[in-house]
Amino acid sequence: MKTCEDVMTPNPVCCLPTDSVKRAAELMKRENVGPIPVIESEETRKLVGIITDRDLGLKVIAEGCDPDSTQVESVMTRKVTSCRADDPLQKAMDLMSEHQLRRITIVDKSNVILGIISQADIATRQNKPEKTADVVKEISQS
Repeated sequence: MKTCEDVMTPNPVCCLPTDSVKRAAELMKRENVGPIPVIESEETRKLVGIITDRDLGLKVIAEGCDPDSTQVESVMTRKVTSCRADDPLQKAMDLMSEHQLRRITIVDKSNVILGIISQADIATRQNKPEKTADVVKEISQS
């Protein structure tokens, strides 16, 4: 049985709550990712939130906020659904389906960010296309 660690992208790029949303957008562009975990500090790497490209579009651009002065903490999602590295991959898939998440963070027992699992990770790192299709379908329901 695969674990979250088997399919996660390890050591994702992160930003701080006090970073500008412009910096978060620049990280997304540079790393070619949609979500950026938000950590308490570079030293602790404790997960405190997540910011996505959708957050930037809806909460910054659509609201007319200044990307240089708007801080990540003002638009990030604070309640983050996570799994542990040794959790079965099925748990991550179930949580993604239940909460309609396109990605899920992987943390240790101290809530330190270890990795992230996206729909693409599930699709490309397990050999069960029917299960992947079910997860994508459930996540995408309105």
